[in-house]
Amino acid sequence: MKPAVTFLWLIIFPYIGVSQATISLETCYNLLAENYPLVQQKMLIENQRTLNLAEINAGKLPQINLDAQAVYLSDVTQIPLPDVAVNPPNNDQYKATLSINQLIFGNGQIAALKSVKSAELNTQQKHLDVQLYNLKQQVNSFYFSILHQMEHHRLLQAKKRQLEQKLQEVKSGIAYGVILPASDNVIVAELLKIEQQSTEVISTKTVLMQSLSALLGTPISINTTFETPEITVHISDSINRPEMALFALKKEEIESKKELIQKEISPKLVGFASGGYGNPGLNMLDNSFQTFYTVGVKLQWSVFDWQINKKKRQSLQINQNRLDNDAEIFHLNTSIAVNAYEQEISKISSMLQMDLEIIALRKHVLKSTESQLQNGVIPVSNYITELTNLFEAENRFAQHSLTLQLAKANYNLAKGH
Repeated sequence: MKPAVTFLWLIIFPYIGVSQATISLETCYNLLAENYPLVQQKMLIENQRTLNLAEINAGKLPQINLDAQAVYLSDVTQIPLPDVAVNPPNNDQYKATLSINQLIFGNGQIAALKSVKSAELNTQQKHLDVQLYNLKQQVNSFYFSILHQMEHHRLLQAKKRQLEQKLQEVKSGIAYGVILPASDNVIVAELLKIEQQSTEVISTKTVLMQSLSALLGTPISINTTFETPEITVHISDSINRPEMALFALKKEEIESKKELIQKEISPKLVGFASGGYGNPGLNMLDNSFQTFYTVGVKLQWSVFDWQINKKKRQSLQINQNRLDNDAEIFHLNTSIAVNAYEQEISKISSMLQMDLEIIALRKHVLKSTESQLQNGVIPVSNYITELTNLFEAENRFAQHSLTLQLAKANYNLAKGH
């Protein structure tokens, strides 16, 4: 086994599977959506949603606090009246209290906070969808590059077979004195060149398959057959990209934050109760340890906040304006990209027609050259030149065909179809 072939075999050996499989572009999209590491964040975000909602719902439950203190006062209250036997409080005082606060009426603040958190997490989820969607273009690039290398290799093998057949004819012509001696060496050299090119093509294909395999998170056998997709496009003005849904969710997030800000300055009614044990208790004139309790309700209302609430709303409005601007820029860039793909599709379609005409002409020239070679009119190098010209024409046709499908696939991605 030749050293170059041995080295190539060592490279591709880990990717050789037991049986040949077939993979399509749509399958690659599905594998990306299932296995790409970014997908794991979706579950993490849902777990975070559960925890955040549980934390917010805890605001409806009683808030219980335990407080204990021991103090020494440098002076205490005394009653300076003669003939009144009232002992002043002790300088050292002790108290332990258990207090409970219960929200009675919050004017929907907890519900508004839940809405904000939910909107934030929905935005994060959709942002992941956008990132995954944009990775499809990278999948397209790897997939069609692999197809191109496979087609290039197929044409090289076809050229090799034709040259091997022609080599036998040339050797026979040399033996009969019709063709100049050593003409067969020209074909042998060309066969070695094809083997060299095939090695390079296989190596490039292997690297591309390794990259695609890493992106999809699944092993791909070197024997895997990649289906050539026949992609159709529907020219329209509609755009259904996930970014559109992301912009809508961001708007909902901003609106929910505006609602929360409004709720934060609304009055709230809170019930409270506390009980304790201390010396002194509520009766400051009784210097003994006593139990005590208090119950009541209180109204909390931020009547004046130094325009903090107003500034928050202004900041959110700026975010809204920036979001609208981002959406406008996205529409502009998408329209430019879509128009570029439309022009590329039209251009390549025209080039394919010319490629077919060129191939037909090259075949006709090659056929004439073969006849001249058999009659010893031209040297083998002329035949090799015309055969190479036909090969290059067929290779351009194959490349343009795949480039057309790639442009169609990217067009559909740009439109969100």
